[in-house]
Amino acid sequence: MRLAIAKTREGIAQGQTPFGACIVREGKVIACGHNQVWATTDITAHGEVQTIRQACQAVGGVSLSGATIYSTTEPCPMCFSAIHWAGITRIVCGAEIADAEAAGFRELVIPNEIMKREGKSPIVIERGCLREECRKLFEEWKAAGRSRSY
Repeated sequence: MRLAIAKTREGIAQGQTPFGACIVREGKVIACGHNQVWATTDITAHGEVQTIRQACQAVGGVSLSGATIYSTTEPCPMCFSAIHWAGITRIVCGAEIADAEAAGFRELVIPNEIMKREGKSPIVIERGCLREECRKLFEEWKAAGRSRSY
């Protein structure tokens, strides 16, 4: 999670939004990334999606089975779906969707547990990893003076 937090801070410094992720499998970091929505003018360029793209390139395929994704904020429904489709086994998240909503993001407030249950996904979800540190990323983003939500 600390690597995901560091990547998020890199993104904030580049004028991006405060979301980052890191994918690990068998104790090895495959990829770390941050949100690049504004840099790419691609609304799907969330931190988790960017990290999944990098990880798939690194492994030379679309299956990330057995991997864990560390996400600074609970993944949105789009990101949860991408995590599911990539076969990632476990999500470890810090801040909650409600924290992103409170920071000004137009979130679809559908908890990952509901996505998991309704979609019959086998993903293991672990919440609250370094939550306060992850939640403070929203404050750092606002204090940077270039904050734009979507």
